[in-house]
Amino acid sequence: MVYAAVQTVWAATGTTVPWSPHVAYAPGVQLALAVLALLAAGACLATPWPLARRGRVAVAAVLAVAIPVFAMGMASLPAYVVTLAALSGVESATGFAHVLLNTVGLALLLLVGVSHRRRLRNRCPRCGAGHTGDGSGPLVHPPASVASRRTRIQVYLLMCGLLPWAVVKTIWTLGGDALSVTAEKWREENAGGSGAAKALASVGVDVTVLAALAGIFLLLGLMYPWGQVFPRWTPLLTGRRVPRLLPLLPAWLSAIGLSVYGVVLVIYAPLSAAGALPRIEPDGTFTSSAGITWMVLFGGLAFGGLGFALITAARSYAARTRPVCANAATDAMPGK
Repeated sequence: MVYAAVQTVWAATGTTVPWSPHVAYAPGVQLALAVLALLAAGACLATPWPLARRGRVAVAAVLAVAIPVFAMGMASLPAYVVTLAALSGVESATGFAHVLLNTVGLALLLLVGVSHRRRLRNRCPRCGAGHTGDGSGPLVHPPASVASRRTRIQVYLLMCGLLPWAVVKTIWTLGGDALSVTAEKWREENAGGSGAAKALASVGVDVTVLAALAGIFLLLGLMYPWGQVFPRWTPLLTGRRVPRLLPLLPAWLSAIGLSVYGVVLVIYAPLSAAGALPRIEPDGTFTSSAGITWMVLFGGLAFGGLGFALITAARSYAARTRPVCANAATDAMPGK
């Protein structure tokens, strides 16, 4: 409802809301998004009730359309996070607000969609298990565990996609030349960065590489027990259970944008080099088309690798940490 109201106000007042650096949402598109948000709100309110077949189809159709639309609207969230982490501010306050609204909306719709799917399968909408009772009692959480060996291998292999991109960025930050970009050009391009970004660059750390390291930290937490129970190096929280959605929501939400963006870049770079798509022209930093094409490919491998690694690790974490209602745990006891 809030999303619909904000979109309507923006459309009525002609507020510029950027979709990309050079393209803004048209008022008609904003009104269409407001209508879709209202339909999604109605579908969410209808899911707890017993519905006829047409009602179930209508709810499923609305969620099937709304979830991808909200996902597309929050795809640039990782870019905003990196910019804010570098203390560089945001280029557009309305663009950032739009991304946040889409992110919150997507998270809520995903939770509603999961519970609705469980209801249709005659499972508990709260925990997903089949048990007696209404599931209003306490939840039983499984003990902390490590992801399977197969999952860990897959995640580590996907993380290797970060290496070419991170190495090139580090070379530039340390004052070296790579992929037709000179150290002087790189310094000029980043001269307007924040003080924090410049301080990190002075010790050879690019802020985007630092953001990737934060993603790796999240990955490790999803695979190992310290992501389920706060470890000793977290004062005041040591030994407490980590709220399940604390790592899952940022993992799922960032993985969507990263994986889609990475796949697009990985496909576009070789097709552009082969001439099947328009060649990527060098900008002020790059002096050759080949150099920027390679960097686009490296970026695709990095973003896509990190995105799919987050999906893999998050799926494992969700399965290993899924709680069940106390009723389900009791029903599963011998003799029941």
